[in-house]
Amino acid sequence: MGPASSVRNAGKFPGKLDAVVIGSGFGGAISCCRLAQKWGKGVLLLERGKRYPMGSFPRAPHQMADNFWSDPNDKVRRPRHIHNRSLRGMYDIRNYSNMDAVVCAGLGGGSLIYANVFLEPPEHVFASGWPAGIDRDFLRPYYDVARNVLGARPVPSWEEDPRRRIARTEFFRDFAREQGRESRLADICVFFGNNYNYKDPQSLPLSIGLQEKNRYGATQTSCTYCGECDVGCNTHSKNTVDLNYLHVAEHVHGARIQTGCLVEKIVPLDEQGDEDTTADGKHGYRVHYLELDDAATFVDTQRVVVSAGTLGTNELLLRCRDVHRTLPRISRQLGQRFSGNGDFVSFVVEGKKAADPNYGPVITQYSDFNLFKAHDPQRSFILEDASYPVFMAWFIEGMQPMLNPFGLLRKVWHTLKWLWKRVMRTLIGGKWSGQVADLFHEILKGDLSYRSSVLLCMGLDKGDGVLSLKEGRLDIQWPQKSSMPLYRAIVDCGKRFKAFAGSTFFTPLPTWKWPMRNNITVHPLGGCALAHDSERGVVSAGNDRGQVFGYTGLYVADGSLLPGAVGANPAATISAVSEWIAEGVTGNIPNADLGAYHLHKI
Repeated sequence: MGPASSVRNAGKFPGKLDAVVIGSGFGGAISCCRLAQKWGKGVLLLERGKRYPMGSFPRAPHQMADNFWSDPNDKVRRPRHIHNRSLRGMYDIRNYSNMDAVVCAGLGGGSLIYANVFLEPPEHVFASGWPAGIDRDFLRPYYDVARNVLGARPVPSWEEDPRRRIARTEFFRDFAREQGRESRLADICVFFGNNYNYKDPQSLPLSIGLQEKNRYGATQTSCTYCGECDVGCNTHSKNTVDLNYLHVAEHVHGARIQTGCLVEKIVPLDEQGDEDTTADGKHGYRVHYLELDDAATFVDTQRVVVSAGTLGTNELLLRCRDVHRTLPRISRQLGQRFSGNGDFVSFVVEGKKAADPNYGPVITQYSDFNLFKAHDPQRSFILEDASYPVFMAWFIEGMQPMLNPFGLLRKVWHTLKWLWKRVMRTLIGGKWSGQVADLFHEILKGDLSYRSSVLLCMGLDKGDGVLSLKEGRLDIQWPQKSSMPLYRAIVDCGKRFKAFAGSTFFTPLPTWKWPMRNNITVHPLGGCALAHDSERGVVSAGNDRGQVFGYTGLYVADGSLLPGAVGANPAATISAVSEWIAEGVTGNIPNADLGAYHLHKI
């Protein structure tokens, strides 16, 4: 079967490439870098989102209004006035029954908006659903390499520099102690200078706000503690994968990266190089995609690595199997064992102690609630602190009439008292200096955010969801009831935090309220589970590691591989598994220099 006449050949890529990588998150970036070490310019990465140079993440209200993904070419059901607009921002928000999801579009994928944590799950997680032989000890060398590349370290001590003190870190630690739990500083992938991140664990961090090239040659800024990690770091203080793996892949090894490209289907080729849906891939593949600012095109390649994230990878493979029928051999297990990783966010408002959630990296610590110790498979989770940007604190203050009318009345009362004092002082003693400063002090003191806390939890949900196509669109069936013991335990923890903080108000995530009762996940996992055979999964965990059962040279490397929840933030495990798969593809043992033999001296 010949190529469709409605597309043109990608003439800029004559002949057959060695590899095409679809997606640029952790799995895609690692795959691109490792494959480019072997095949150089023969590697092409396709990403639907755009590049974000330093200082380019949106901040103004009109910019944030368009900072969402809604391209007319995608198949997601959205409100018509949104769907008809060509929005190509970072946030792709999907709404399903019982489960909503937030994922990212942009070069760097989820690393652009994740909360930086590099945390290995406990050993017993691998005993449930993972293929025999794949456990934490087996993945140890791959965890270590990824940890080194991503520069995962705890926040620096603030004993010598009070500017580095993060009040909520201490606050959450004190709560953990009161509960008889253990709080630990999390390893986070945030830049505090080359010496601190990469060279000597005992080194002093680079001063706040100073810049230098990281060990891979990309310019970064020592963390400014602005709390903007989840909205894109404009100072490039996050060790996002575009500043390490992808930077080296493109600038050292010569990999070609195209943004604004939406992949539509993958078709095997026969020996003559024509499309053949009965072929097994040993002669390569044709990848059809849309250049969003141009037209439909395709490229031929010997191998494909699908790393479009859990939702993107499952949707693409489901379409190829069930709609286009170009990959009919894919296992019927495709889409099974979906998990939201137990994600749950809650808010404790206006406590009696300062939490200051607008300062510092988004997450700094985690407290163990039966995930690592005293394991309870029904109710195991971790509690993490969270920050949010200062501009959100101003927004919340502006929303006070709706969010906290009693707080607004207090401010009005303080303002009236100030006016009365000013009148009396003017009549009796003339004008006093500092009256304007005094007014602002009365209005701004005790802002709602300063004594409020954001509680981020994730744990071991049952991982029994299903991803499928419904009317041609991706759908999630999430049997929420089976994971309710976990969610109830998380809500109970939040209520205890409220009492500890001396707060009068606690609320779980807004969508948890009746009648919606929806979870929100920022860590969708599963659907292409690793296994030793196609009866139990989609992707091989054997000698042909990472290959989709039934096909040669078709790989998956992202969160969809994980056979269920890991409880901890999953970036570490996704990275380790992707390093392991890339080693199988290339035959090269990974190391932290990424094959860049002339690393920036540190």
